Amino acid sequence: MIIPVKTENGGYNIYLERGAITRAKEYFNLDRNVLIVTDDGVPREYAETVASQAKESMILVFPQGEASKNFDTYKSILEALVKGDFTRTDCVVAVGGGVVGDMAGFAAATFMRGIDFYNIPTTVLSQVDSSVGGKTAIDFDGYKNIVGAFHQPKGVIIDPDTLKTLPQRQISNGLAESVKMALTHDSVLFEMFESDDFDIDTVIERSIKIKRSVVEADEKESGLRKVLNFGHTVGHAIESNTPSLYHGECVALGMLPMCSESVRDRLIPVLKKLNLPYEIECDTQKIIETMSHDKKIAGDMISVVRVENAGTFDITKLVFASFADEIKAVYEK
Repeated sequence: MIIPVKTENGGYNIYLERGAITRAKEYFNLDRNVLIVTDDGVPREYAETVASQAKESMILVFPQGEASKNFDTYKSILEALVKGDFTRTDCVVAVGGGVVGDMAGFAAATFMRGIDFYNIPTTVLSQVDSSVGGKTAIDFDGYKNIVGAFHQPKGVIIDPDTLKTLPQRQISNGLAESVKMALTHDSVLFEMFESDDFDIDTVIERSIKIKRSVVEADEKESGLRKVLNFGHTVGHAIESNTPSLYHGECVALGMLPMCSESVRDRLIPVLKKLNLPYEIECDTQKIIETMSHDKKIAGDMISVVRVENAGTFDITKLVFASFADEIKAVYEK
């Protein structure tokens, strides 16, 4: 299946197909020098499969995990590009999850003021969400994604076969982002989660199409794209204070105070079913303090996304102090 994405500066295709990674050269221009960026948690065979299809290639591997999303890893990618004599006509291919995509994409965005970037996400989380949209970033000084750039990929391959090696916790972690999109845009998908009547290929397809429609309408998050932050405003703060939790697990928790009570009553059973957390373990006050540095805050106001009814959303501004009280009411009851 080809899912085209139209952007301000042209567009690209998302290729959703089992086995597509073995045909990467049919979808990507690999007839040049290619730097393949991956981490040590991704099966080596995936990067090697892409490398074997390139004219010339290098594979750079860094340690898996959010802790690698920093300037040191960014520097190592730039060093590989320089030492490999890469030029503006060459490209970077990310093979891995969201951290790999962010690191490779940010390096591609800044090397020689921007070179081509392709993405082959290999986790549920990155396949349903982070691989589409062109947001790249690294963490800095304890704050997630605070340094970054918009740099759209030239193409994305989503091959569900690459999910076969994922542990169940990672699958649940990724499905949290699909639940997020279902709550804001697709009541039918949310009902599928409630009934267990879904397969991973359908979830990926419906999620990508939601993400595509939002990105096409608002490429650089000046308006509508803020809806993709549903669950993230609080979730990122939880993530900063609870390193034992994965990103999607924090988003799952972050959605709870952003829902109406009736939606929350439906969401909690879904989170339980997907083995996602529904109660926080960290200090609520620390979450609020971390949120006070959020880039969506202006003065004493914060922009948030709320869901009153499944499949719909509202973007509104709240007084931060009042919002903090609402968070306490949900987590501390």
